[in-house]
Amino acid sequence: MTEEILVNHAAHETRVAVIQQGAMQELHVERAATRGLVGNVYLGRVSRVLPGMQSAFVDVGLERAAFLHVADLWQSRASAHGNGSPVPIEKLLFEGQPLLVQVIKDPLGTKGARLSTQISIAGRFLVHLPQDPHIGVSQRIGDEAGRAELRARLQRLMPEDEKGGFIIRTSAEDAADDELAADVAYLRKRWRQILAASRERPAPSLLYQELSLGERVLRDLATDRTGAIFVDSREALAELSDFARTYMPSMAGRLRHYAGERPLFELHGVEDEIARALSRRVDLKSGGYLIIDQTEAMTTIDVNTGGYVGGRNFDDTIFRTNLEAAHSIARQLRVRNLGGIIIIDFIDMASNEHRESVLQELRKALARDRTKSSVNGFTSLGLVEMTRKRTRESLAHVLLERCPTCEGKGQIKTARTVCYEILREIQREAGQFSPKEFRIVAAQSVIDLFLEEESQPLAVLGDAIGKRIALQVETVYAQEQYDIVLI
Repeated sequence: MTEEILVNHAAHETRVAVIQQGAMQELHVERAATRGLVGNVYLGRVSRVLPGMQSAFVDVGLERAAFLHVADLWQSRASAHGNGSPVPIEKLLFEGQPLLVQVIKDPLGTKGARLSTQISIAGRFLVHLPQDPHIGVSQRIGDEAGRAELRARLQRLMPEDEKGGFIIRTSAEDAADDELAADVAYLRKRWRQILAASRERPAPSLLYQELSLGERVLRDLATDRTGAIFVDSREALAELSDFARTYMPSMAGRLRHYAGERPLFELHGVEDEIARALSRRVDLKSGGYLIIDQTEAMTTIDVNTGGYVGGRNFDDTIFRTNLEAAHSIARQLRVRNLGGIIIIDFIDMASNEHRESVLQELRKALARDRTKSSVNGFTSLGLVEMTRKRTRESLAHVLLERCPTCEGKGQIKTARTVCYEILREIQREAGQFSPKEFRIVAAQSVIDLFLEEESQPLAVLGDAIGKRIALQVETVYAQEQYDIVLI
């Protein structure tokens, strides 16, 4: 199945959509304001060595000096004493010393970035460790036989002059030998460039920046199935073309510039798809619909028939709705990038044959997903349990924030509930204080209710406490917000 990749680039934001058969299957967003420094490699200069803290401050050209602890010095571990204790930092570093370092933690508040001298460069299937001659395998690959086979395959593919090592990522489980070999070549070339730059540039200098979203798309998403990659910015196209010619020549010819009058995402319906991906409800073509709720612990998906009555009988209607829902769920998981535990409540099916068919259809739809997932089948309560690997923040976490009005509950108190809270609060305060007047400052809807249907309880309370109660509208207040002012 051929696919197209759309790259919408602006100075403040880059968005990438993967299109298959006219429908968006994946969406990636990167914003300049939130792009971190983790992964960047610098040629820094040691500005201070602190033996008492076994740490040092390194100038890498940022606003604040970065922090380096002795535990993050590979030289200290590699040249450890015979008793296993690391070499003290003052014996390895001195002020003014140029040092090759990588950011492992972004600056936060008044703290500078945290550094390591153990350089690692990530590829599609491998992570290169140029200073560590070791082949490791991701802990997520649990099968020992599979781990050993991957190690042996990579060992055969490594050039004889390679002195560094690699960590095999989970995504390498299904990779072919030529894909692994291409990743090895790409990572070795990156490291040679970093070393060459470190000899030519003065300290402090940025030698390697973690790839931009567009470059990661070429490295991680573009495959032989990719027909074309459309980019709506000439500047971004030039950068991606240079990257492709250097590291992925097979992709250079698939890059295209989009110069149409209509915005690229609008032309392919991506903007509408994004709006739907942020909605709780997803309508199915048959008339059924999904309700998707994302929580801290898990994501729940509820399937409903809605207005679909197209089957020959009720069981057939349910079965067809569930089959369509299985494909829609797999796509929504990709588009929204939902990970972790996922519980699916398909419409109850009496037939075991129908249940197995729906499960098979779900697994088939998930097989096209680049992210690893596992379907455990139906539970005793008729729910489908599955997991999907978390690779990055979900689309909702990137584009949305907690509602300041409902504070994430999805509901707010009724105006009448707020009125009664206010009455109870005034009654409590009247027992502790003796002002001349209580003034209620609240939203328009709450004040209107006090002036109309709830005017009698307000008057009764005023008589009971022997104080005047005044009302004041505050237009900027949400319905649940109020203040009681003692005058």
